Amino acid sequence: MTRHHPDSLTLMEYSAGNLSEPHALCIRLHLDKCPHCRSRVDTLDSLGAVMMEEQPKVSVSESMFDSILSRIDSEPASEPVQPAPPRMSALQKLLGENLNELPWKRQLGDVSVLDISEKFPGQSEQVVLQKLAAGGKAPAHTHRGNETTIVLQGAFADQNGVFNQWDFVVLNEQDEHKPVAVGCEDCITLSVLSAPVKLTGRFTRLLNPFIR
Repeated sequence: MTRHHPDSLTLMEYSAGNLSEPHALCIRLHLDKCPHCRSRVDTLDSLGAVMMEEQPKVSVSESMFDSILSRIDSEPASEPVQPAPPRMSALQKLLGENLNELPWKRQLGDVSVLDISEKFPGQSEQVVLQKLAAGGKAPAHTHRGNETTIVLQGAFADQNGVFNQWDFVVLNEQDEHKPVAVGCEDCITLSVLSAPVKLTGRFTRLLNPFIR
């Protein structure tokens, strides 16, 4: 069960087709497993269709925009939505069936990475898979920009709580954390970064000049 979701503004940007391809992929993966967010996007899609049907130059005031966001956030839980029908996910099409068999590169301690930015030509963000060994700890770090992450396998914990499979996380320059993999399997995440992370540990910060 997913506990951490994209905010309403992000879902609105997704519905409008305004997100970059890597960010949209993170949203699609979450929606495939989260009936709650899928229902919210369906509402946004319906609203967008109605607005498109209006005749030219429909103006949307800032107050109307805020009202839409508030309405989506305050919607009562709807009747249970059936899970999406089984199909090959966007991730499987991109990377294959088994994430554990990818050509991982050991980075620091318990962390391995695989940069897949080249699969998104023309995008400015770095797109990277990260694997944290079961029970392992990632180095303490903050961010030089925004980082959007979705958990693909396993779970990790930090000072903000526990993030399970298909949970959605957004971090920025104000966030500093030290993720720990919880459970019996490696934690694998997909992250989209606008800038490299910044290590903050007493010794690991010496490696910052080498991080790209």
